[in-house]
Amino acid sequence: MRIAVAATPIVAIPTLEWLRESKNELALVITRPDRPSGRGRTMTDSIVSRWATTHGVPCVKPVATFDLIDSLNDIDLVVTIGYGVILPVEVLSVPRFGFVNLHFSHLPAWRGAAPVQRAILNGDRVLGVSVFALDQGMDTGPMYVQEDVLPQPYESAGEMLERMSVIGPEVISKALEMIEAGSVPTPQSLEGVSYAPKISKEEARISWAQDSMHIDRHIRAFTPEPGAWTTWRSSSLRIDRARPIFVEGDFAPASVINHGGHIVIACGDGTGLALEEVTPAGKKSMSAESWANGARIALGESFV
Repeated sequence: MRIAVAATPIVAIPTLEWLRESKNELALVITRPDRPSGRGRTMTDSIVSRWATTHGVPCVKPVATFDLIDSLNDIDLVVTIGYGVILPVEVLSVPRFGFVNLHFSHLPAWRGAAPVQRAILNGDRVLGVSVFALDQGMDTGPMYVQEDVLPQPYESAGEMLERMSVIGPEVISKALEMIEAGSVPTPQSLEGVSYAPKISKEEARISWAQDSMHIDRHIRAFTPEPGAWTTWRSSSLRIDRARPIFVEGDFAPASVINHGGHIVIACGDGTGLALEEVTPAGKKSMSAESWANGARIALGESFV
């Protein structure tokens, strides 16, 4: 089959690599237009765009969705991976076999933009990688393939997405075989539907009144983007990695209760969180111990 891939994020790269080496023809890459980035607001292309250029695969960056139509007339199937655009039926119907989406959730759970983050935040014990036929709904199309993925202890959203991206070629391969064989995808269940909206920076702010298990999930869900953060001495501090621990005593939430080898922050319900890696405002990620030594933290000081 002549296949196009519509994608933007790095998680698409393993599937792009597999398709380039498969019996199928990777005929086209579709990605978002270049965007301003960094302090200088320099126009920057997506990592998928750079991959296509490096490997000599034609790449288009449509500003309007209807601009895609002419590019798809000789395409059999389009695989979307984090493309981030709702496509109208006039576009979905152009390729011979339509569009399929590689989605990193156990559908129908967590339809939307941030499925892994929402699943971790919710404490889900089983996540998934799904391939389904795109329709006009938000991740509502019928299913071709779904693989369970079990979260690892203390795994961040970024780490889990990287692991899921490696599973992508396997499930896409199975879906392509089903499509070539004329298999009809299975409608999604009407039970267990949930939604995964985009995450705002304000939502990623840590509430120290919650217990340490909830805060741990919060940190892992929002790492690396947008980053779980708190305020320390009027400046933002991102918490990159931490561990819930048992503490003895009655301490006010958000207070520093021990830094004898560990930087421990009191949480709600009498629990504590040992910080391991942090990123101070304007600096690179560092060990919590290095940060505490440089900041000259005193017991009893508090985050906000």
